[in-house]
Amino acid sequence: MALSITLTRATVKALQQTALAASQAGDHAAVRRCLALVDYAATRCVATVATTVGVHVDSVYTWLQTVLVAGVAGLRSAPKPGRPTKLSGAQKARLRALLLAGPEAAGYSTGGWHSPLVAALIEREFGVRYAVGYLPALLRGMGFSYQKARFISDHLNEALRQQWLTETWPQIVATAQAQGALLLFGDEASFAQWGSLGYTWAAGGQQPTVLTTGRRKGYKVWGLVEWFSGQIFWAGQAERLTGTGYCAFLDGILARTTQFVVVIQDGARYHTSKEVQAWQAARATRLTVYQLPSYSPDYNPIEHLWREVKAGTHNAYFATFDALIARVETRLAELNADAARVRRLLGTPLDRYADRFPQAA
Repeated sequence: MALSITLTRATVKALQQTALAASQAGDHAAVRRCLALVDYAATRCVATVATTVGVHVDSVYTWLQTVLVAGVAGLRSAPKPGRPTKLSGAQKARLRALLLAGPEAAGYSTGGWHSPLVAALIEREFGVRYAVGYLPALLRGMGFSYQKARFISDHLNEALRQQWLTETWPQIVATAQAQGALLLFGDEASFAQWGSLGYTWAAGGQQPTVLTTGRRKGYKVWGLVEWFSGQIFWAGQAERLTGTGYCAFLDGILARTTQFVVVIQDGARYHTSKEVQAWQAARATRLTVYQLPSYSPDYNPIEHLWREVKAGTHNAYFATFDALIARVETRLAELNADAARVRRLLGTPLDRYADRFPQAA
């Protein structure tokens, strides 16, 4: 014998009011349950209601039982676990735009975002308060990560940098290819005997330590890396870097090859002194020198090479200066024996033009 339940007029009114409130709250499942029971109150047929709503008859009986036991309010959906989203999709898009524009554009007197500042921005712009501890999860979900900032010079001229990248650089590559020249990026690096520190895994609460002699003596290295082949040229010394030393280094390169040599360098004084300019002018039949845009180390791929070499000297103890020299020379020799690896290291904005010049790819 089928169970027959009669819903009073007051219960039907409560069902209608609950359905309206559930609709406003976005609880569509509760709306369906309430309206189904309103239909049942009119038809008194569970099978008909189940067919209309598209559920099994047992579901309708369960809803009726819920009303009998917990009242109409029991038809509302249980709150979802976890922290509710406080910002809408449109608000998150606006927040992302503000964060990308930077704190100064938002009226703050700092160049970087930290969690309390982001929390203040959200409250100011959207009237929503976020706990500082929750912000990392929010920001990671929006595609941000916590990073160390880097300096860029306030003298940097982005228009000139783009002109060099889109016009000067392709011309240099095309000319060097036509001449069969060595296309060399040059720079210098210094390696300290007292050591350098890098990130390492260690037990929590126990900061790792590295021995040091404390001797403030450095091994300076002149370097050139060839764009097409990945070949490395270098020379090290303990003395300070000078224009005379730079000329001697380049003289050694010219003596090792019969090819025309193209050198791209930065504006360091020992690259551009009158002595060096005169020396270069006297060798114009073998050598052409180009200057990188000012304050543009990111356009010099040898910087990636230096980072790779220095990775082998971080967290290391050098009891003697000779031990330091041996480590640096070994690292450079290992890299020079692996041209493919060096070519992979030369990853800079210059790469976007490599497909124009098959020999450079």
